[in-house]
Amino acid sequence: MRLDRYLFFIRLLKSRTLAQALIGEGHVRVDGKRVGKVSEDIRIGQVIALPLHGQVHIIRVTGLPTRRGPPPEARRHYEEIEAER
Repeated sequence: MRLDRYLFFIRLLKSRTLAQALIGEGHVRVDGKRVGKVSEDIRIGQVIALPLHGQVHIIRVTGLPTRRGPPPEARRHYEEIEAER
C-alpha cells in the first residue's frame, strides 16, 4: 500500500494531498530512512515517524486498511510507539 494512502486511511492526515506534501518535504521516515516518494510501499511491521501538531509521532503498522473508515476502525491498523515534543 502507498504511504500517502496509508496515512490518509488511518486518519492521521485529513487528505492524501496533505500526506503527499508532508512526505515530499522529507519529514517522514520509514524504518529510520527518510522517504522521498509518496508511492513508497508500506508493509505490516514497519515503523513510521512523522511530525504532527508539534510532536513527532512514531507508529508501527499492524494492518493495511482497505478504506478510510471510522476512527476506531482506523486505530486497529497501527500502534503508537511514542510521541516526542
